[in-house]
Amino acid sequence: MRTPVFVILGSPNSPEGELSDISKSRLDYCVNHHGKETLILCSGGWGEHFNTSTWSHADLAKQYLKERGLLEKNFLDFALSKNTVDDAVKIKPIVSKLENAVLTIITSDYHLDRVKLIFNEILEKHTMEFIGVQSNLKTKQYNTLVVHEKKAIQAIIKNRLHY
Repeated sequence: MRTPVFVILGSPNSPEGELSDISKSRLDYCVNHHGKETLILCSGGWGEHFNTSTWSHADLAKQYLKERGLLEKNFLDFALSKNTVDDAVKIKPIVSKLENAVLTIITSDYHLDRVKLIFNEILEKHTMEFIGVQSNLKTKQYNTLVVHEKKAIQAIIKNRLHY
């Protein structure tokens, strides 16, 4: 039997611990699509570019999900990562303990191509599907993120992944 695992990648929150709309869109996908047997892996520790609060981003994400009815028994250990490469590196030992896991990697639409590139290398032995949740950002902010992602992908292609 396959074990469904939703892996929700970290994203910004405020210094006070308030989740961004980007974070909530990823978490809401999980709330709306998980099954009774779905395991949940929240990623995100701390970093100047996404979380300077007292709590890890994964803690904030788990709290949000539990407030919406997800049960403690469905949560796996956190991947307290600093960036997308670190997400994959820290997720790998957690999901490697599971038999027949099918990973659903949940990120945002603008981030999807880079996530696929990174995860397909680092977690190459795992069965994965990727979800790029619509980010609903203003056009200028969305376009800025798309440009950033394209540059990051080009850097990976040029310099390879280092982990």
